[in-house]
Amino acid sequence: MPMKGAGAATNWVETNRWDRGASWIAYPDERMQRASHALGTDAGTIVVDPVDAEGIDDLLTDFGEVAGVIVLLNRHTRDSAAIAKRHDVPVYVPDALAGVEDDIDAPTERVHRQIPGTDYGVHELTSNALWQEAALYGDEDDTLVVTEAVGTVDYFLAGDERLGVHPMLRLTPPTKLNRLDPDRLLVGHGHGVVDDAPGALADALRGSRGRTPGLYVKNLKSFVMG
Repeated sequence: MPMKGAGAATNWVETNRWDRGASWIAYPDERMQRASHALGTDAGTIVVDPVDAEGIDDLLTDFGEVAGVIVLLNRHTRDSAAIAKRHDVPVYVPDALAGVEDDIDAPTERVHRQIPGTDYGVHELTSNALWQEAALYGDEDDTLVVTEAVGTVDYFLAGDERLGVHPMLRLTPPTKLNRLDPDRLLVGHGHGVVDDAPGALADALRGSRGRTPGLYVKNLKSFVMG
């Protein structure tokens, strides 16, 4: 199983659909399980950290005309420029992300506390030289989007976790997320959590440090054994 898929994404899969949005995984056979999201809002569809795929515009427009693309991690520019230019919309960049505009070949706009015209607030998680990340929270239906700090793909998970903190953040987990109480949690790697999302999030943050050695051993064995 490759870490990251390449070439035309023709076998993408939809996941996490609800009344106001859906997610997709462009390369379902890759180990990273990169997930992207289409969020329906009063302003139109906001596309989050997208990996482009053949025919994906049909999914995006299920929730209205595309109104913008947003990048939530400094390493997740992905195909944001391609989708933004195709729909003639800007790429939104949260204040927590510094210098990302240089990597986006499309018009960009800075966003501060809220995506314009939507109920999605922007929450800074991490902002340092190596890791700059923001999260989104939709007040209308308590949807939380965290694209890197936590995930559900196997190499994030220790023990019986349903949601895990990123291996590189295990010793300094994103405790700012404790103040949020989502009905659903969408992630950037793997499928979202829609069954007791607050419980899964609390467990992931509470057990992050203590489960770190077990996760590192598991991932090392997986790497060595292929």
